[in-house]
Amino acid sequence: MTAFRPKYVTFDCHGTLIHYRMAEAARALYGEQLDQARMEKFNRNFTAYRLDEVMGDWKPYAEVVHDALERSCRANGVSFRPEDARSIYDEVPRWDPHPDVPEGLARVAKEIPLVILSNAMNAQIHESVAKLGAPFHAVYTAEQARAYKPRFRAFEYMLDMLNCGPEDILHCSSSFRYDLMSAHDLGIKHKVWVNRGHEPANPYYGYTEIRDISALPGVVGL
Repeated sequence: MTAFRPKYVTFDCHGTLIHYRMAEAARALYGEQLDQARMEKFNRNFTAYRLDEVMGDWKPYAEVVHDALERSCRANGVSFRPEDARSIYDEVPRWDPHPDVPEGLARVAKEIPLVILSNAMNAQIHESVAKLGAPFHAVYTAEQARAYKPRFRAFEYMLDMLNCGPEDILHCSSSFRYDLMSAHDLGIKHKVWVNRGHEPANPYYGYTEIRDISALPGVVGL
């Protein structure tokens, strides 16, 4: 990996660069109603339903959160209120980066253009990117691609917009299910898994593992 200098380093944003706080948001809403074990089950359901909701045709992310939260409430015997879903959606631009992100990104950005492919909405993403502490060559969203990751169409949109092939990029994510599995299937050989602890390792998909973004410059020989 250290011998490979990509044309672009591409990133997932929320979860990989921005501290993803959906579970905390749900806990703030329902933690007084559910004991610890039931709250953990609720958040497992909420995670799974969000993935399920993005697998079909594109729809606004506010609807993804709404529908996933409603299904999670139904599965766990909790009363659903649409305003709760909206409050979680509205929190997304307020989340901050992981502490390791700004310095690591800035070091790479001096030598290699950085790109984001995010499942966030256009109206959300730029507030998040502004917190990352490094310049980005391009920022693409599911709204622009009309498809959410892990659907191939989202990645294909990014490659088309960059006018490059899978062999030209290094894709960096903390998620196999949203990013690295699809990247593997699309022939993106050069991948980095940022082990944030929310998914287990899966060596089949071929990647370099790093603990956080501070280690990324070393992956590309900087």
